[in-house]
Formats: sequence, C-alpha cells, structure tokens
Amino acid sequence: MAIRHVKQLIRSHPSADGDGVKIQRVAGFDNPVFSPFLMIDELKSTSADDYIGGFPPHPHRGIETLTYMLNGHFQHKDHMGNVGELRDGGAQWMSAGRGVIHSEMPIMTAGQLHGFQIWINLPAAKKMQPADYADFQPEMITEHALNDNSLIRVIAGDLTIRGTTLTGPLQKTGVATTIADWHASRGEVLTSCLNPDFQALIYVYRGEAEIKGVSIDAGTLAVLDHGEGIEVSAKQDTGLLLLSGLPLNEPVVHYGPFVMNSLEEIEQAITDYQNGQFV
Repeated sequence: MAIRHVKQLIRSHPSADGDGVKIQRVAGFDNPVFSPFLMIDELKSTSADDYIGGFPPHPHRGIETLTYMLNGHFQHKDHMGNVGELRDGGAQWMSAGRGVIHSEMPIMTAGQLHGFQIWINLPAAKKMQPADYADFQPEMITEHALNDNSLIRVIAGDLTIRGTTLTGPLQKTGVATTIADWHASRGEVLTSCLNPDFQALIYVYRGEAEIKGVSIDAGTLAVLDHGEGIEVSAKQDTGLLLLSGLPLNEPVVHYGPFVMNSLEEIEQAITDYQNGQFV
C-alpha cells in the first residue's frame, strides 16, 4: 500500500466570526488541494468572554457545515424549524443548499469549550437543492478502540482500519467524504486505507503527530499527497482530525457566507437573501 506523504503544512491563525467569537482558522477557498473542504475553524476556550456572543442568525448558500464538539454544547436553530443542542462528543451537519438562515450558540461545560466547524463545498449540481439538517449525539458516533491507548471516532463516511470498515452516522453529504477523530497516547500509530481518488487532510488539535518523518504540531493542518493509505504516529498524547473527500475540480467564488461557482451566482445569492427568498 502506497502511504501518503505530507505535501504542505498550514498553520491555523487567530480570527473572529459571528458576534466576536474567537477562533483558530485554516481557510482554503483558493487552494485546490483543500477540495472538497473549504475551511476548518477550531473553537477552544476556558473563558466565556471569547464566545459569549455566539453566531446570531445569518445566511448560507452553496455549502455544508459539520460542527463537532469535544467539550461543550452547541445550540442550533434555523428557519426550517430545526432546533438541536449537541453534548460533548456530538456532531451537527447542515446543508445550506439554495439557502438557509441559522444561528449557533456555543456553551461551555465544566469550564471547557473545544470544538470545530468544517465547511464542505457542494458541487455545482447540488448548490441549489433544498436545505437539510441532522444532528448526532455522542452515542451515535461510531467508535472503535484500536487498543487501550488509541481510539478512533468516525463521524462521516467510511474508514477502513486493519481490514475493518467503520461507518460513520453521516452518510448523505453532497460530496463523498470521510471525517474521523483519533485520540492516542504517545507512541501509538494509526494506519488506514483511503480512497486513492480522495484528497486527505490531517488537522492536529492536541499534542504532536508525525507522518513519514514530518512533524505536525497542534494547530497545524497537513495536506497529504495521493496514495492508498496513511500512517500517522503520535509523538505525544495526541488528538487529530482526519478529513478525506472527493475533489470537485470546479471554480470556487467565496463571499462571506456564500460559496458559489461564479460572481453572478454570488450576486444572485445576495439579491435572493435581501428579498427574503431564503425563507
């Protein structure tokens, strides 16, 4: 099996969104090696002042979002009447399609808030489909203990490890994706098969990982080259996200909460929202 190497390392950077929520962000709207992913936001705080304003009602078109919480709750409300609140370890998926207006409110538990929001691009043929939503509480996430010191949680798609295929609860993303979370003690190794046609990204959020001699510190995204699998070593007690998906190879035009294929489509999204056509 051809093991993938690190092609590029990208450090997350401090940013803010919503009502001043502090985040660490890695954005790849203009980077084709990200596709089908667009952005990874990490929310991590022990101070309510960093996120208390949350994300008041705002629109989206043309993307999907996956929110995954390690620690803390996350409340979602949208114009379709969906209301959901995650617990620690749960995930929320939303497909904006042709238009959605939603709000999101992070809530600390036991003095901790730590989670992620991943933006996934929709292919052109699906950007104007109806909006959709689903949430997955922690007990719904597929977990597999590799041993006493290594745990993989599969949120979306399928992941094959040591001949066992693990299927996550989220299977209806607009483009084929696999998203998983690996927790491991120092010295543990994760070896997995991946679809060779899929792009693969590794985001380390705790500790330090290594892929084929390249170290990846916490807060760093590794873009991998093509191959049939990955082999990741934990150099410390480590947590990381594995993101793999089928590249879209389509134009990306991004303006605020809208991601379309042309400037004309962005302008139409703005007009439709202003005219109340998202509800």
